[in-house]
Amino acid sequence: MQQSSERPLGTRALLILLAVFAVLWFGTLDYRKLIKPDEGRYAEIPREMVASGDWLTPRLNDIKYFEKPALQYWATATAFTLFGEHQWTSRLWSAFCGFFGVLVSFFAARRLWGDAAGLYATCVLGSSLMWVFIGHGNTLDMGVSFFLSSAVFGFVLAQRDDATPRETRNYMWLAWLALGLAVLSKGLIGLVLPAATLVGYTLWQRDFALWRKLHLVSGLALLLAVTAPWFIAVSLANPEFARFFFIHEHFERFLTKVHGRDKAIWYFIPILLIGMLPWLATFFLMLRQVYRPEPQRRFQPRRFLLLWCVVVFGFFSVSSSKLFGYILPLFPALAALIGVHLAELVRHDARDLRWHALPVIILGAVGLAFAPDAVVLSSPEVPRELYAEYVPWLRGASALLLTGALSAFAFAWFARARAAIVSLAFGGMLFTQLALLGHDSLAPANSAYQIVERIRAQVPPGVPFFSVNTYDQTLPFYLKRTVTMVAYKDELGFGIEHEPQKFIPDLAGFEQAWRAAPQAWALLDAPTYQQLVTTGLPMQLVAQDTRRIIVRKP
Repeated sequence: MQQSSERPLGTRALLILLAVFAVLWFGTLDYRKLIKPDEGRYAEIPREMVASGDWLTPRLNDIKYFEKPALQYWATATAFTLFGEHQWTSRLWSAFCGFFGVLVSFFAARRLWGDAAGLYATCVLGSSLMWVFIGHGNTLDMGVSFFLSSAVFGFVLAQRDDATPRETRNYMWLAWLALGLAVLSKGLIGLVLPAATLVGYTLWQRDFALWRKLHLVSGLALLLAVTAPWFIAVSLANPEFARFFFIHEHFERFLTKVHGRDKAIWYFIPILLIGMLPWLATFFLMLRQVYRPEPQRRFQPRRFLLLWCVVVFGFFSVSSSKLFGYILPLFPALAALIGVHLAELVRHDARDLRWHALPVIILGAVGLAFAPDAVVLSSPEVPRELYAEYVPWLRGASALLLTGALSAFAFAWFARARAAIVSLAFGGMLFTQLALLGHDSLAPANSAYQIVERIRAQVPPGVPFFSVNTYDQTLPFYLKRTVTMVAYKDELGFGIEHEPQKFIPDLAGFEQAWRAAPQAWALLDAPTYQQLVTTGLPMQLVAQDTRRIIVRKP
């Protein structure tokens, strides 16, 4: 047995690590083009809020869009107003929530289990593949994950045995505030998941005393003060909102296959395992002991956090609507549990960390060897040449992962536990970052940026622009205008039903509108273009890529 010989990390060293982490975390937000569908959608809705001045009713392509609440739209619209409409400002809210989610995990783990647990929880979350990946994309998952995790950590800190009544009250108020912001981020899961965890923990531990420390009356008042104004206002302005949002988007989405997102019940298992890289070995070792009660504690924070992870994972596994980012809220709690596990491990024998790094060394070596095989993923829409440009990025990412894991192994050999954990963390974070940056090689197929750049100067303001039999979510943001959709509804079907005048239902209607317009432009897919060519519709092909064709009326 050999304990770590490192001295405690000072404030200056912590601040240096934080500064390096911040530069790496925020420094790459503008490099990649927005990709469809989510990044385009969640950039365009705030852009339209700024353009129209209507921050109450969310609209996508000028059509009412009620699938999610408005908090992230407001945050991004504010970023657009302050800093301009850029790729980095569209991703700023996700990046902000991801970054501060890491800091909240540090604070909670440190307060519960000590300095080492806090630092190691930070390393785990800040380098986990899924947290880094989603933290650098424009989706809604990171915002709701940050607020749900803040609420869960606030609850745990409020309920701990040594909390004073004042601390309990303040932490519970923070938890209630975070729950309200979680509801404003993504809906009722902001209440359902924490409530299910609370009930489950109460029954498991037979601990009913904690219900007296929830500050229910003031907490619910705070939650309603945060959430009710927008829900009431948007319902008064749009009578159709309440039924669609609360019934369709919650109960029907969960219980039915209406959105076509039904997957096998084990769908999230590989996502969780891959998402935990480079901490997969540590994750499994932590699971062997996390359920054990902590001696001389009435409230069991590890068990509560473990149950939170189980509830999140189980809830979305049985849902009839599954997307890979749905389980993200469990990652901060897992990071805290792994952090305290690592702190206890290195107190016993720091050299055991070698076996945590070894699987990552193998993975990095495999990535280096097989990165060129990524070209087998090519298709007519995403051709081989684009994947060939991506290969060097994948090899570089694998090399960074391998370097971090080898450094961690070497540090662990000499019982320098903290250096080993930090090395593995930076290797994991840089791996995901570089793989993300390289993904921009595929942008010509996955984003409308390049094709819009070729036509931007040619499209006069106010001229009709149609999107026929397709809708590229990134097109309106880069074009800085909405388009008229033709014969294609997808997720905008509900909004189109209530504003049918903004939609052309078939190609015959499009041909009539096209011929009647003095000038017009259109985005089409290749089959629709060929079909319209055979009808003799006057069109001039202006730009084309593997997915899109843009024409104008000659």
